[in-house]
Amino acid sequence: MARKLYISAIGQNCGKTTASLSLLHLARKKYPRVGFIKPIGPKPIEHRGVTIDSDVALMAEIFHLQDDLHLMSPVIIERFSTRNCIDGQLDPQDLENRIVAACRKIEERCDFLIIEGSGHPGVGSVLGLSNPRIARLLDAPVLLVTGGGIGSVIDSVAQNRLLYEQQDVEICAILANKLIAEKRQTCLDYLKKAFAKDPFELIGGFNYQPVLANPTLIRVAAILDLELRGNQQDAQRIIHHVQIGSPSTQRVTELLREDSLVIVTSSRDELLVTLANMYKIPEYRSQIAGLLIPGIAPVSKISQLILDSSNIPYIRTMQHTTGHLYRIISEDVAKLTAEDEEKILLVKQLAEKRFDFELLDSLLD
Repeated sequence: MARKLYISAIGQNCGKTTASLSLLHLARKKYPRVGFIKPIGPKPIEHRGVTIDSDVALMAEIFHLQDDLHLMSPVIIERFSTRNCIDGQLDPQDLENRIVAACRKIEERCDFLIIEGSGHPGVGSVLGLSNPRIARLLDAPVLLVTGGGIGSVIDSVAQNRLLYEQQDVEICAILANKLIAEKRQTCLDYLKKAFAKDPFELIGGFNYQPVLANPTLIRVAAILDLELRGNQQDAQRIIHHVQIGSPSTQRVTELLREDSLVIVTSSRDELLVTLANMYKIPEYRSQIAGLLIPGIAPVSKISQLILDSSNIPYIRTMQHTTGHLYRIISEDVAKLTAEDEEKILLVKQLAEKRFDFELLDSLLD
């Protein structure tokens, strides 16, 4: 039977999926057969003709696990699943059986299995399938992912561990994630002191990496539901800065920083032409990730020709204002997709540097 680890978190955006990806990557260096399952899928998508959770699709694509797609996402939460369960139209026992059966089949063909939970420990309670309940059903020790800090981590662990204790589930380790680099060691030292009498290990995760939260051009096009035109090879570039092209053309070019997405209204012909031409110059190309062009007025014919001939990546919209676009992009917490090859490579490299897989693996003995 496979060695199993259940990845849970204290809440959203702690880095649970990134932790799962990292551990899958590291486990594959040690074990020949590594599997993944997400028992409850709250984000269903169509992938290769199968309805599965988006995180399952991500792992399947990265680690070539397509043969197990039908098992990796045994329960999908649809729009009215919660109401149907309360109304008695969904049988929690049936859902439970599907999860257990799928996990057993994957275990039979794996040496190491990552089980990714959904959200905080209480998610799924309405179905009778909270994270602690599923971990108990699958007899899997838990890695609880938290954010950084000291007091906030101690408080959140104290609150969340009660739910696992009620199900008699072992939390084998706490993963303190998104640590501030200059405070990393101090933070981990104090957390180790605070948890010294507890039965679980404290493990340091990633330092806070803004780049992992920054969107790519593909992501921006997806959240706006718009076409990305121009150089598709640059679509995976990570946007480090979003700049509004409201000052003079000269000033905008002076303010450019590495990997900037510039929002330029469609009536700013001189700025559009300048940026398109700069994109063709190697010295400036690294500064311009792409353009986002809002505005009701059409781009002039000559400016459009110059944009297209430069092959600069750009997104055109007539439905959003500059301020609205800036707010949408700034508020978005970019989730990994299989197309984010640059980010995925970075996650794997950081995992090899930051994660103590041998320690974590030893806790499963």
